[in-house]
Parts: sequence; C-alpha cells; structure tokens
Amino acid sequence: MPEISLRAEQMPASPIRKLVPLADAARARGTKIYHLNIGQPDLPTPQVGLDALKHIDRKVLEYSPSDGYRSLREKLVSYYAQYQIKLTPEEIIVTTGGSEAVLFAFMSCLNPGDEIIVPEPAYANYMAFAISAGAVIRPVVSSIENGFALPPIEEFEKLINERTRGILICNPNNPTGYLYTRREMDRIRDMVQKYDLFLFSDEVYREFIYTGSPYISACHLEGIEQNVVLIDSVSKRYSECGIRIGALITKNKKLRNAVMKFCQARLSPPLLGQIVAEASIDAPRSYSTEVYEEYIERRKCLIDGLNRIPGVYSPIPMGAFYTVARLPVDDSDKFCAWCLSEFEYEGETVMLAPASGFYSDPECGRNEVRIAYVLKKEDLERALVILGKALEAYNSRK
Repeated sequence: MPEISLRAEQMPASPIRKLVPLADAARARGTKIYHLNIGQPDLPTPQVGLDALKHIDRKVLEYSPSDGYRSLREKLVSYYAQYQIKLTPEEIIVTTGGSEAVLFAFMSCLNPGDEIIVPEPAYANYMAFAISAGAVIRPVVSSIENGFALPPIEEFEKLINERTRGILICNPNNPTGYLYTRREMDRIRDMVQKYDLFLFSDEVYREFIYTGSPYISACHLEGIEQNVVLIDSVSKRYSECGIRIGALITKNKKLRNAVMKFCQARLSPPLLGQIVAEASIDAPRSYSTEVYEEYIERRKCLIDGLNRIPGVYSPIPMGAFYTVARLPVDDSDKFCAWCLSEFEYEGETVMLAPASGFYSDPECGRNEVRIAYVLKKEDLERALVILGKALEAYNSRK
C-alpha cells in the first residue's frame, strides 16, 4: 500500500474536535452535553443576512470573482473605517473563511523551512496551516500567572535567525481572551521593522473587547504598512461560521498579486456566503449592541463561577469569548475524555477543549482547558455545576 505524505503524518488533530467520537457515544447513551469546547455562538445571525439568503432570485449560482464581489469589498471598506482602518476595495481579498486567509498568507509569504514566531497558547489550526505551507512555528509561551500577557520582546529576539520570516498574533486572542496593549503592539511594530518581518494579525474578535481599552489593529501601526497581513472573518461577529467568508487584507501590492494566484487556483469564495455577509454588514447597531451585552453577562457568569470551584483558576479575559482555565488535574486531556466517556451528573456532562492542543509543546498546558462562553447564562450556570461535580468525582477516584 502506498504511504501517505509526511505532511499528513505531521498534521495535528484538532484539539477542539478530536473528542467528538466520545461525545457522539455519550449522546447515543442519552447523556446531555454542554458544549464549552468550540467557538460556535448560539446567538442568532442578523435577520438581514437570513433574509438575503431566503430571497435570492438568481437563475444561476455562478462563480464570483476570485477576490470576491466588489460590492462586498466596498461595504467592507466602510466597515473597517469605523475602526480607523483606511482601505480601498483592492486591498481586500475575500476568502473562504479566515482559515483560508491564514493559509494563503503563509503560502504566499513563507518558503518551506521558514519560521514564524507565535505567542502561545494560540489557535490550534495555525500549526496545521504552517505544516501545509512547509513552515515552522517557533513558540513564545505566555503564562496564566500574568493573564497571558505578551512575553518580553527579548524572548522573541532570541528566536530570530536567518529563517525567521514573520510574527503571528491573534488580537483579541483565541484561546485566552487576552488583548494586546498599545505598548505591546508598539514593541511588536519595532521588532517587525527592525528585522523586516511580516506581521500576520488575526483580528476576528475586534467587536468583543470588554475592558474599555482601545482596540489597536496591526493596521494602525505606522511604518510597517507593507509588512502587515490582516486576517478577518464574519463568522464570529455575525454568528455566521457556516457561510465561510473571511478576508485577507494587505497594502502590499506584490503580496496581493501572489495571494491572487492561490485565489484563482481555488476559483472563487462561496457565492451564497458573500450574499449573506454583504447583507449582514447592514445589520442595525442594536444587533451588535445586544450581542456585546450578552457576552459581557456570559463572561461574568463563567469567570465568577469558575473561580468559585475549588482548585480552579481563570484570569479575566479582556476580549473574544474564550478563557483558558487551570484545573486541579494532572492531565486535562484525560480529564476531558473521562468527562465524556465515564462521567455524568443527573444525565448531563460537559465538553471542554484540552489546552495542550493550543501549544506546540504538548507538555505545556497539561492542567489547562479552553472554555468558550457561547451558551446562554442558564446553560453556563448548569455547566459550571457539572464541571464542579466532575472535578470532585475525578479527584476522588481510587
């Protein structure tokens, strides 16, 4: 039998989805599962987006331009202007979700063997995209003890060598909810400028900042305009994960031309998704306000509840809708699997994402989990009760 590729062998399984078979088995047994493992919002998609989908009157569902419909890109220009990000439609390339934007950025900027520096814990699929491009992630590990603040710039500089091509950040951060300060962003800018690196900045959670601190985009940083690659998606802000619409944004014309070759090879981003996304930009301000206020309440509910469970600690996330919590267990992978395979409380259990999958070194985060607060408060409160019972039972085993 022919062997599969080394790239496929190296591709990590998703820490968010690898427990799905255990969850399916638990569900088949009749156990109710509270899904805290995945960033799938339960809040409704904007009605204007749903209406646009329902009222499509096209006779043919055709290919769109490889960089996306101009009408969508023009609307995105106005959207970004709200955040003092000044763009033209030509500087925006519509992609099949933020995932494709990251992949095409890596494929266009990195040669096999090139390295990118990533603060960790980090979104697990970055590793998968790097492997797809033949690139290597060099991690700089942050700590739960100081709320996952950016490590000292000196730690980044220790890793820079002739193979280093870029830095990747997620701001606000998935999985920690950390929000980079102006000082931290300025230090990143100075390093990017000093070593002439790409700055890949995933900013899909900009709507969800809870501290009153300003949102500092990589596009706000002066002097590195040609180095910045902004990654975006409508998945989270409009609860539209399934329409698979994202964007790759850069003022670097040479890079845009390179990315377009990959876009042309995959032909076009999703037609129906673009129709829904374009309509959703016109959602009333009340939609965004209600969503934001709901996440504020959920965050308080979850973090207060976690920190009341004996032995559990979570810093207060400043953005996004995740937190990384430390649990009183030796191995969160085993604990999360046990919750699905061997535990239930009154016919219910919880599904969490082991944090080890958000680090390059699987020995990191062994007693941490990522929790998404994408469920309504009543469900979060119940899930916290079940988590407390699960930890008590797990640690009392013989």
